[in-house]
Amino acid sequence: MERFNRRNTLPTLLGLGLSTLLGASQAQAVALYSDDDTTLTGNFLAVYGHFNSRKNYDGTSGGSTWREGFIKYGLSGTQGLGSFGSLYGTANLVSSATWGDGDAAGFTDGSERTSKFDEAFAGWKSGELFPLLGKDGVDLSWGRQVITLGDGFIINDDGINMGKGVADGDLNRGGAYYLAARHAFDKTAVLRLGGKDGLHGSLLWFKSDNRAQAKTEMAAGTLEYSAAPGTLGLTWIHGLGVDDRYASDFQRQRDGMNIYSLRGAGNAGIDNAHFSFEYAWQDKDAGAEKAWYLEGGYTFANLPWSPDLTYRYSRYSQGWDALFNGQNRGFGTWFQGEVAANYAGPFNSNTQVHHLGLKAKPLENLTLGALFFDYRTLHTGQALNLDGRETDLYAEWAINEHLIITPLVGLYKPRKGQDNGGSQFGGNGTNVYSQLIVAVPF
Repeated sequence: MERFNRRNTLPTLLGLGLSTLLGASQAQAVALYSDDDTTLTGNFLAVYGHFNSRKNYDGTSGGSTWREGFIKYGLSGTQGLGSFGSLYGTANLVSSATWGDGDAAGFTDGSERTSKFDEAFAGWKSGELFPLLGKDGVDLSWGRQVITLGDGFIINDDGINMGKGVADGDLNRGGAYYLAARHAFDKTAVLRLGGKDGLHGSLLWFKSDNRAQAKTEMAAGTLEYSAAPGTLGLTWIHGLGVDDRYASDFQRQRDGMNIYSLRGAGNAGIDNAHFSFEYAWQDKDAGAEKAWYLEGGYTFANLPWSPDLTYRYSRYSQGWDALFNGQNRGFGTWFQGEVAANYAGPFNSNTQVHHLGLKAKPLENLTLGALFFDYRTLHTGQALNLDGRETDLYAEWAINEHLIITPLVGLYKPRKGQDNGGSQFGGNGTNVYSQLIVAVPF
């Protein structure tokens, strides 16, 4: 995960996108002390969201109106060691809550409140100590931190934040389900070699303390090559165990699971274009499962508002385990659809998704976007039929460096309702969903 120890400009904030900013708590920092060898910064991010869904997905009628919020606050620092590189570290607390009815899927009930550490990690970078590996060619870190592999298609963070609405509250993580107030894995050890250009790779160990993830423990390795046209990468992930007290039969298959993937991202040498793909294979006790996607897009830089058009096709086999994927490059990755991916399903398993995205910048500090998703369930049988379509319209307005407002309206139309094999209570009519999120980063 890239670490930011400086204040970002307004265009950078818009480039991150709100959904990325929520998962990158160190993207904003206020300098407290700085000299030639030492820096100390204060981290602060406050986010509040108001949500309304006219339909529910937990078997109850009447829709839901709820509010979520969190404040993330802490310190980051670096200490130079001369020719021996540098030390760095971060400690961030998070206070979070949900109010009102709780979310439309019933994961929260509106009574969640808690304050806990999220990130608490330290690390060492090699500086010029190993010239063959480049500047900071060795980066070793450990503790509570976010781990992301590639663009988060398999491993993005530990961002599922269940509340008291399920499992008699045993999975409660303190509210802010949609905003995903907490992202860090509980225990990690990460070794990165070779920097970010040319040939580079990493070895990782991480363990979740998230009961909704059955406290999964995994090891991983990556090998990547980056050049001007883009990056090609290989990933291997091995499951080391789960906590049987919280694991479903499906999650127990993570123990001993092996995952292999080939991925790529870049412009392939075409100005204003962007492409990405990943093909992943899960080898587990119940058999092999596959997931993959292809994506291509183009920014029409010479047109007014510089519109960017993207198409993506993704497919997840019937028993694919979505593991730790999450919001990475903005809305739609890898929660595909604000209603479907957060409340109604599908949840990146047993489905194929066609996605079309369009965004434009009428002003430097304003991005407008439209997202369309078409979902098809691969195998119904005993599974829910989650065929449907969703259109999301949103704006990201950075009023200044310390205030971002993001309204969104979603129209979700399932093929089936709860009474005939779907998940939406009260039939298969179109659900009108709205949210307004206000972020205050420093």
